[in-house]
Amino acid sequence: MKKERNKNPVQPISGTKVPRFAGPSTFARLPELRDVESCDVAIVGIPFDAGTSYRAGARFGPMSIRQASRHLRTNYHPSYDVEPFKVQQVADAGDITCNPFNIDEAIKQIEEGATELLDKVGGIISLGGDHTIALPLLRAINKMNNGPVALVHFDAHLDTWDTYFGAPYTHGTPFRRAREENLFLDDASMHVGIRGPLYSRDDIKNDEEFGFKIIHCDEFQTQGTDKIAERIRKRVGNNPLYLSIDIDVLDPAFAPGTGTPEIAGMTTREMVNVIRGLSGLNLISADVVEVSPAYDHAEVTSLAAATIVYELTNLFAKVKR
Repeated sequence: MKKERNKNPVQPISGTKVPRFAGPSTFARLPELRDVESCDVAIVGIPFDAGTSYRAGARFGPMSIRQASRHLRTNYHPSYDVEPFKVQQVADAGDITCNPFNIDEAIKQIEEGATELLDKVGGIISLGGDHTIALPLLRAINKMNNGPVALVHFDAHLDTWDTYFGAPYTHGTPFRRAREENLFLDDASMHVGIRGPLYSRDDIKNDEEFGFKIIHCDEFQTQGTDKIAERIRKRVGNNPLYLSIDIDVLDPAFAPGTGTPEIAGMTTREMVNVIRGLSGLNLISADVVEVSPAYDHAEVTSLAAATIVYELTNLFAKVKR
């Protein structure tokens, strides 16, 4: 059941009253969850990166995304014609604590933390953390939704491998495990931005068997963002939608601070315009993952992630309640 929006939201601190480099360290200087009576959308950090296969450091992603969000002007978004923090209550729920040394326990903690949070709020935007977190988040979303959801996955990589060095739970395997647990709709889900070489010819064959359709990154050369967005809309339909966005879907020129960068990726302009093209879909939750600030330059990657999160709050504002 959809929850009614909060009628009197507490808004973030205005940059016209307190300089953006000052004030609280919450996302976009929003109120903390504990300080609002009810909440439509909660932003929650999941500082976990024990599932990383190459460059670690995404555990520091939530903190860096929040810091970069100070850059944002959040009052009014002309592309959506909405004031996202006036029409809905958005709050920062802090971080879900998870064991950095035990992946199995961490996955359980993330699922429990997200489930508890979803009992209090209308939807969540999770700040990763590596992509391993998508599995427990999808488990929690399925409980809230009473069944599988449409999954649209922005990434350079499929993330449907079986194991990595024998480990079943890594940032390259969450959607294989999710398929085994029937957590997403196999006729309404897709990958966007996939590119680069693979380990085996079977990778794509297996992925197709899981029900995913693929929009390869090279297709952005021949199709505009409006056509890409329309393909996603057609695939998702009216189903409840979960968006999972790996920052490495962006080209390293736009997101160098990530664990497994791949050249020839999306631009930030393409990314935000595709997101804007999804306005009105039944978005119920999302994640933005794999920001590794130690490899970043001048907060370029963190700012891209923070901007994407802000775009997602606008998508939530356009969902009909």
